[in-house]
Amino acid sequence: MTADSVADVKREILVRHLEAWAPAALHRARRATYAHGYADAGPDLAEAALRVFAEQSDLVRGRELTMVAVGEQTTEVGERLAAVQRDADAVAGLSVHTVAGGTDASLAVALTAAGAARVPLLGFLDATAAGVPPAAATVAAIAAGRPAEAIIVLRAEGFAPEEYRAGLHAAGFPLVAAVELAVDERPGEVLIFATAAGKSLEGFKDTLWAVDEYAGVRYRDPGDPERHLIDISLNPHPGPLRRELLSHLAEVGEATVTELRTFALTETVYRAADATRVLHALLTAGSVTRRPEHGRLGGDVVIAAG
Repeated sequence: MTADSVADVKREILVRHLEAWAPAALHRARRATYAHGYADAGPDLAEAALRVFAEQSDLVRGRELTMVAVGEQTTEVGERLAAVQRDADAVAGLSVHTVAGGTDASLAVALTAAGAARVPLLGFLDATAAGVPPAAATVAAIAAGRPAEAIIVLRAEGFAPEEYRAGLHAAGFPLVAAVELAVDERPGEVLIFATAAGKSLEGFKDTLWAVDEYAGVRYRDPGDPERHLIDISLNPHPGPLRRELLSHLAEVGEATVTELRTFALTETVYRAADATRVLHALLTAGSVTRRPEHGRLGGDVVIAAG
């Protein structure tokens, strides 16, 4: 894997999501918090995140936006973040707290000190360098936001999608989606998005497919048994989604179009709109049937395995 190219994709996904999240969070509430764990392992990402906020100075004024960056060794991170604040001429309403210590040991405490409970909260936890996933208590601390979102990055090797999804559900995130960033057949890095809002998940999926390609980085659906690599595109190759929809229908027998769109959104790397496109193709090919047989492919139409 090309580490730099994967890092570029992670950074663009994070930046694009923050550019959408910050205005929405500060429109919803007067205060919002962004938590950046494992900051010392990827200081470039922490710096990029703060630059997003600094560039939205008009939005932050009159509101309170707090960034909490936690890492074992925070000297470099602290210096970088301080430099961004100086360049931004200390944007009013934007505060940054750099906390030394392990993310699992310190993040929850830091969020409590920042008064992050029950305000819009987004956590970014890139645990690839740590080699182990964030502790359940750490994820639960982020889930205490209202609303809360989390972006978690893990090594793909040994990643168990359903097991980890269940853990995030238990922590307080009912909607979870994951994508593997890879350059070849070797395991890459799994980027996971967790939220309680379907609209946020849809927005994240749109961001995912809108990023630029970097040095051959492609996506892989963690639920695809064939581990097919997918080019990053606004119109992604439908092969893995076709297989997963057919497998799901073989298991459940039948489902409405709305249920299949939700399945694609929450259980695959694809968007709900991609499911509609694939269902039209499956019906044309005779691979599935529909009830009623004619008319618009509305949400209440029942699709059954062929």
